[in-house]
Order: sequence, then structure tokens, then C-alpha cells
Amino acid sequence: MSAATETRRPRTAADRLGLPVLRGHGLFITGNLIDSVGNGMLLPLGLLYFTDVQGLPLAQVGAAMTAGQALALPVTFLAGRLMDRFGPKRVVVWANILSAAGFALFLLAGRPWHIAGAYVLVQAGINMYFTAQRTLITHVTRAGERRSWFAFTGSLRNIGLAAGSAAAAGALTVFGNGSLRWMIAADAATYLLAAACFAALATEPPEPDGASPTALVTRTDDTRRYLLLVAVNIPYVLAQAVLAVLVAVYTTRALGLPASAASTLFVVNTVIVSACSTAVTAHLAPKVPRRAVAAGYLVMTAGMGVFAVPALPALPALPGAASAAWAALIVAITLFSVAEILLGPALSELSVSLTPQAAGGFTQGLYQFSWAVGMVAAPALFTGLLEAGPLLPWGVEAAACLVGALAAPALRAPNRHRRRNPR
Repeated sequence: MSAATETRRPRTAADRLGLPVLRGHGLFITGNLIDSVGNGMLLPLGLLYFTDVQGLPLAQVGAAMTAGQALALPVTFLAGRLMDRFGPKRVVVWANILSAAGFALFLLAGRPWHIAGAYVLVQAGINMYFTAQRTLITHVTRAGERRSWFAFTGSLRNIGLAAGSAAAAGALTVFGNGSLRWMIAADAATYLLAAACFAALATEPPEPDGASPTALVTRTDDTRRYLLLVAVNIPYVLAQAVLAVLVAVYTTRALGLPASAASTLFVVNTVIVSACSTAVTAHLAPKVPRRAVAAGYLVMTAGMGVFAVPALPALPALPGAASAAWAALIVAITLFSVAEILLGPALSELSVSLTPQAAGGFTQGLYQFSWAVGMVAAPALFTGLLEAGPLLPWGVEAAACLVGALAAPALRAPNRHRRRNPR
């Protein structure tokens, strides 16, 4: 009777939008949103603060930032160990406190080694947060809604990043670069507020998926399967770095478009991902995660190909070349956004479910390490490829995405761990 009643339950607006059940998750939602606002407010402006406000040379600041971020890479594995011992909630709380301390140290940093130390703390907090955040989702939500929550938190992150960036842009426009000091203080406060929200959460570890005690021991095939997932994730990590690293330089230097072109493409991406993630994940994306990954990489491959179209040697000679370039970029960023919607939640779901120990500290640390390494390596990789030729970075990333699509079908959970599907 209850099942029939549930089947006949009228579809709500939340169902049509693909939203998970949000009731009772206010603190978790608020913490995620505030953390994203903090990221969007200041992370892109650190270079501007240290060069224009503190008066340090650009090359020294860039080297110090890179050194600090690189030194924080191993923190993903430390965060995994801490997560196994204390649980993901505490690690997420500590991560936000660490980032708050790092941003507060911006105010005291006057030398390159000070900057490196501050960025070690900031990046360590970010790495800790994302190492534990996916497992925390499994502790505060129901298993059947896992991918919808990954999609929803992805939307929240885009909204928060955009809100933080808009607040920073508004403050800089009205008050000038001098407002960066106040923004740093406000940013540190947002991380402390997010830490307070996460600290107040009630969490409960998910029940094991019916595996026997002996099956819970990580076996060689589980390790190989998870390492394959880490490798398959790398093209997505590099694709995410495209917006931050490559698009602005490509559109201005290679295509000769105004500096606002990159901002326009970022806005289009933010709107599509924020507005459509949950609905697409719930109603259009393949239900099996590995199939969603394969589909996402095929779309991403097409998007990278379209990004390269404006740089084709024959295009400038055609009538309306500028309009054609803009049209290609809009199509490319739309394909990119759809691929992001397909890939992000599915890869996150696989990261905590592919093997019996997937949500554990070591595996989550390994998975996040691929993100950290990719983000550190992306600037040198993409700028070097762009210097060699404007078509090269798009071709290399398209090839990597195609390899990811071909490898995705192997991301199959073993029979002892896979849930039975009545259909």
C-alpha cells in the first residue's frame, strides 16, 4: 500500500528540478554555500593584492604562490588519515579553519616566503576540504540520492563562486584596490562561519552495502579499479582548469578578442551549470555512473574541438569572421557546461562507491591528489601548449577526453559490491 501510494505521489517542482530532499539539511547547504562564496571572493585576487597593495614584484609573487600550493599537495593523504580516525565532519571543519588562518596571514605577509607560507595554509585547507567533502555527503544524505546531492552541491558551488566574485568585483569598482584588505578579513570570517555550520551537523556513517567482512579488505582488483578512476578523472581536472587558465589567454592573445570575452564565457558556464545540473542529472543523464562519464567525455571532446575552430588558419579570411568566432565560443562553452554536468556528479559518485573502501581516507586522499596535481600542473601545461600553437592545447585535451570516454566502461563495480537493479 505504501509503495503504491509513493508511486502515485504527485510530482512536485523539486522533483521536476531534480532536487534531492532538502529538509533537515539547512546547515549543510549553508556551509557549502558560504565556503564557495569565500573561494570566489578572494582566490582569484591574491595575485592582485600582493602586487598592487603590498607592492611586491609579480614574478616573486607568482613563484611564491606556486611553491605554497605545491607544498600543500601531500595534505590530501594526511587529510585521508585524519578522516579515517576522526570522521569527515571534523576534517571539513578543520579545513575551513585552516583556510581562514591562511587568508588572515595575507594581511601580515610582506615577503615572498610569507606568501608561500600563507598559500600553504590556504591550499592545505582547500585540499583537506575536498578530500573529506564527498564522504561527508554520504554521511548526511541517503544513498539513493547520492548523485543528486553531488549535482546539487556542484550547483551551490557555482552560485557561491559567482556571488563571491561579484561581491569582490563590486567592492573593487566602488572602493578600489584598497578594499582588498577588508575583503581578506571578510573572507577569513566566511570560512570560520562555514566551519561553524559544519561543526553543528549531525552525521551518521552509511551502512555497508551488504559486503561480507572478508570483502571489505581492499583487494588488488579494487586497487587497480580505483587507480583507473583516478586516471580517468585527470582529463576532467584539466578541463576544469581550462576556464581558469586557458580561456582568457586564448581569447585575447590568440583570437584578439576583448578581455571581457573570458568573463562572458564564464558567466554562460555558471548560468548553465547552476540552473541545469540537478534537472539534467535526474532526468537526462545516464543512470549508470560509468555511462554518464563516457557520455560526458564524448561531449567534452566535441567542446574542445569547437573551442579550436576560431583559431583555424582559414577562418580570419572568411566574411564575418569575428561573429563566427563568437558563435563557436558560445557553442563550445555550452558543450563544455553540459559535459561538466554529466561528468562532475558521476565521477564524484564513483569516487565514493566504486570499491568497498572507496569512501575511506586513503582512497579519497588519492582521488583528491589527482585534482591537486592537475590544478598545479595545468598553468604550465596549457600555456606551454598555447605558445607552441593555438590549436595544440585543445587537441591535446580533446585526445585526453576521448581516452577517458574509452576507459570509462571499465569503471564497473564488482558483483559483490554492485546493488541489484530490479529492472
